Amino acid sequence: MKVFNILPVIFLLFQITTYGQNSDFQAYGASFELEAGSSVDKTVFKNIAVNDSIAAQLSGTVSEVCKSKGCWMKVDLETGEQVFVKFKDYGFFVPTDSENNQVFLNGLAFLEEVSVDEQRHYAEDAGKSKEEVEKITVPKRTYRFEASGVLMKE
Repeated sequence: MKVFNILPVIFLLFQITTYGQNSDFQAYGASFELEAGSSVDKTVFKNIAVNDSIAAQLSGTVSEVCKSKGCWMKVDLETGEQVFVKFKDYGFFVPTDSENNQVFLNGLAFLEEVSVDEQRHYAEDAGKSKEEVEKITVPKRTYRFEASGVLMKE
């Protein structure tokens, strides 16, 4: 009889600790659980060099998303920095109206120098005006992230 009493408690704890099962979060890509303790790494980009990568989990708020099909997004991190996120193997997308949603990301963080042509392409995808696109004239170092999975609070 005691076994049956403990099962609901275990189920409840599982629901609380697994964001993917929480009805407030929608999962995209590969499922994952947030790491125990500090659930996200707030300093991952401080110790990374150009062309290096590190497995990490991040959280933040979506500030911009590809309006064509949701194939990339920009996320404002809790540290005040912004990271450009693409999805592993172009294997999944997020809704094109995801701005201002809270997200948890699982994947690889890296620092990259983005060419003028690539910056202009993303600006066009974001619906920027021709004048705004033409103002992009120099390569830019950016925080990047290749997400294998995304949990989004909708």
